[in-house]
Amino acid sequence: MGNLMGSWRYKEPSTVEECDSTWETDSESDELQPGGEEEDSGISESMSPADAVRDPLHPNREEMKRSFYAAKDLYKYRHSYPNYKEPRRLNEYRNLRFYLNKIPLVPDGIYIEEILTKWRGDYEKLEHNHTYIQWLFPLREQGLNFYAQELTQDEIKEFQSTREAKRRFLLAYTIMLDFFGIKLLDKNGNVARAPNWQDRFQHLNESQHNYLRITRILKSLGELGFESFKLPLVRLLLEEALVEGTLPNMRHSALEYFIYTLRQHRQRRALLRFAQRHYQPPENFIWGPPKKKRIPASGSTGMKSGKNEVVEKSVGKARSPREGRNLEREADDMDDRKSGEWKTAKGSKVLQEGRGRVDLEEYIETIPL
Repeated sequence: MGNLMGSWRYKEPSTVEECDSTWETDSESDELQPGGEEEDSGISESMSPADAVRDPLHPNREEMKRSFYAAKDLYKYRHSYPNYKEPRRLNEYRNLRFYLNKIPLVPDGIYIEEILTKWRGDYEKLEHNHTYIQWLFPLREQGLNFYAQELTQDEIKEFQSTREAKRRFLLAYTIMLDFFGIKLLDKNGNVARAPNWQDRFQHLNESQHNYLRITRILKSLGELGFESFKLPLVRLLLEEALVEGTLPNMRHSALEYFIYTLRQHRQRRALLRFAQRHYQPPENFIWGPPKKKRIPASGSTGMKSGKNEVVEKSVGKARSPREGRNLEREADDMDDRKSGEWKTAKGSKVLQEGRGRVDLEEYIETIPL
C-alpha cells in the first residue's frame, strides 16, 4: 500500500472553521469517539480582523466575526508550525547563549543579567523599549526585532534541558508579570494580583500594544517547557476583563488570542464557557459551543470530511491530578458560585498566608527544573 504518511502534505487552512478544533469534540475526552460525526463548528467563515457585516434583523448593529488572521496564527502555533522550515544557516543557539549570559541582545548590547537585576520595576524602560521582548521570549517565528533569531527544534530541546537558562527565563517572566501588575505564586504557575495592581492594570488597559507582548509570552511559555503556566495567567486576565471590569479593553484579545494559545481542547472550552457566562452583551459572544446539526429525515448525514486538523498535543509537563482537574473545571463550576469567589487573587491570598512570604527570586532558585 506504500507509505501513506510519507505522501501527506500540509494544506494551509483557508477559514476560521478549519483553524479551530476547540469544539470538535465537546466531552471530557479530547479524542474523537470511534464512528463519531463532527458537528458544525458554529464559527463564522474567513474574515479579516476588521471585517463585520450588518445584521439584517438589526440594521444598526454590526454582527461580530472571528479574525481569520488570529485563528490561523494560533493554529500554526498549536500545531508546532507544520510548514516551518529550519534555517539553512548554522544554528548558533543564540537564544540559549543569551540566556546563559554569553552574548547580549542585539541591537542594544544588553546582557540578560543586567535585565534581571536592573530592569525590575523600571516600567518606563519596559514600556518604551521594543527590542528586548523577542529575546526574552523567543519563538519559532519572526518578530519586529529582525536581529533576534527564531527558535529551532534543536535549540528548544537544548534550552529545556539547561537548568540555568530555565531559571533565568522564569525570572524574566516574573519581571513582565510585575510590569503588568501580576505576581507569580508558585512552581505550578499560579498567579494573582500584585500589590501594584491598580496602577498597572490601569496602564495595561490603556496600552493595548502590550496585549501583543502577552500573546508572545504565552506562546514562548509553551515552547520552552512551561505550558502549564499559561492557563492560570489567561484565567486571571479573563476574570479581570469580564468579571472585575479592571481590564475591559482586553476582552477581545483575551478571547481571540490568549485562550487559543492553550494546546488542550478541554482547557480552552472551560475558559470559553466561563467567558460566555459573563460576556456583555451576550448576543455578541461568537466563541461559544456550536449548535448541533439536525439530521435530515431521509437519514442522510451532512458529514464533513477532508479536514487537515492534526491532533493537538500539549508540550507542557504533566500536572498533578489536583491541579489539572481544578484548573480545567473551575470555569464550569462558576454557575454554582458567587462571581467573586473564583480562585484568583482572593484565593491566592489565603495560599500565601498559609505558607508565609518567600522572596520570589530566592524561591525560583529552589524550583526543580
